[in-house]
Amino acid sequence: MTQTDLTLTPRDASDSAYYLPIAAKKAGVDIERITSHAIVHKSVDARGRDIVVNMKVSLFLDGEKPEDIASKYDYKDVSGKPSVIVVGMGPAGLFAALRLIELGLRPIVLERGKCVKERKRDIAVLNLDHVLDEDSNYCYGEGGAGTFSDGKLYTRSNKRGDISRILEIFTIHGASDSILYDARPHIGTDKLPKIVSTMRETILRCGGEVKFSTRLDDIRVVDGKITAVITSDGNEIPTSAVILATGHSAEDVYLMLKKHGVKMEAKGFAMGVRVEHPRELIDEIRYHKADMKYLPTASYNVATQVDGRGVYSFCMCPGGQIVPSATSKCQTVVNGMSAAARRNRWSNAAIVVEIRQEDIPNFSEDNPLCGLEYQKQVEYTTYINGGSCQSAPAQRVTDFIKGRISMSLPETSYVPGIVNAPVHFILPEFIANRLREGFKDFDKKMRGFVTEEAQVLASETRTSSPVRIVRDEEKMYSVSVPNLFPCGEGAGYAGGIVSSAMDGEKAAEAVKNICF
Repeated sequence: MTQTDLTLTPRDASDSAYYLPIAAKKAGVDIERITSHAIVHKSVDARGRDIVVNMKVSLFLDGEKPEDIASKYDYKDVSGKPSVIVVGMGPAGLFAALRLIELGLRPIVLERGKCVKERKRDIAVLNLDHVLDEDSNYCYGEGGAGTFSDGKLYTRSNKRGDISRILEIFTIHGASDSILYDARPHIGTDKLPKIVSTMRETILRCGGEVKFSTRLDDIRVVDGKITAVITSDGNEIPTSAVILATGHSAEDVYLMLKKHGVKMEAKGFAMGVRVEHPRELIDEIRYHKADMKYLPTASYNVATQVDGRGVYSFCMCPGGQIVPSATSKCQTVVNGMSAAARRNRWSNAAIVVEIRQEDIPNFSEDNPLCGLEYQKQVEYTTYINGGSCQSAPAQRVTDFIKGRISMSLPETSYVPGIVNAPVHFILPEFIANRLREGFKDFDKKMRGFVTEEAQVLASETRTSSPVRIVRDEEKMYSVSVPNLFPCGEGAGYAGGIVSSAMDGEKAAEAVKNICF
């Protein structure tokens, strides 16, 4: 096997019929010797006038074959093995359960929401009839919030562990192998439901258990350790260890933990808006009006500092749509998602402002949920200004900057509907002011970003948890309860699908090392 680096035109990078002869020539091998090949890395470089695609390709020669990824993962039968409670079936919970199986332990997964098939029905009712099921929605249910998202699979840091493991496990459960080499891999909301249900099938096939519509209501603590969990159906399930992977929106779980004296702390987070542009406009800005035939839908990543706080894009969804992500009535929360093809008429992203502990009203070390209370306050204010029923307050970006009501609004991807409203006034002043200056800066970096065609929808509040469940940094367990292993976004130690999945795996490994 030999590897070679290539710099190609978008057309040449689009098909092996184009790039293999180039790769063979550069590697100095006869193309007839190539029996197989694999792309190792692929990224689009749009910084110059001529857009290029950078690729690294492995060439397998004279009968060589790539490694079979599936053979690396041993999902054995764990029926009759010691069981571990896993609370939550988002990325952290799913990957924790699969890792437990590899380690010879039997996961019992509790998920307050429903399976993907039933969850889809509840989301349809939410979008069309504006009726929210507080246990089955865009945040709760099989796969967690990640199931109905863009399915972005990248993280800003490699320090968490082996990212390739997560990508490979997604691949063997049905994801395209393109996620193994794309610089900014994604799966797509149309593909994720099948993939997460296949992961569930692996858990069940190996002797694990999955309980849907089963909310964690309480824990039984004896001599400082959890001896059982109490679920919403009144059952008490004995256990030696609990992996808590409930996501960043489970307020009731935080309240329950506070009741038991579990140490938590308020942490920094971010809030702001969703900004929505026509997809073709973002493509033109990013690709300098190049031919889109061989290029992926354009994404962007922008950041600046305004008055000592970061203002930045988050969860950018090229060719996607904005969706309602509230988990309780009297809240309006917006988020974004994209299908695999990313061909919707709009592109959107969260544009948010960093919030530090000192920015939280009534911040107190004695009240670890003060950030959560602030978040809820903004979501309620957004709700009443949106006319309730999940409608979202909206405003043209140009008018938001100038602090004036929009005379009209562009079309939107947000199915529940938008209400013309003074978003600049609805948001807390220190957030609105920084967003205003941030938009001006982003327009300098991406000429045309500020336009009459773009609008903001309020409010984007769930970028990460405003609460951290304090845990031992090395051993992963709660400093208050040594057989409680908080992980993922809800624990306050991860953000996004990949980092949450890695955190879940680490929690499973810690359970094995400490409890069994």
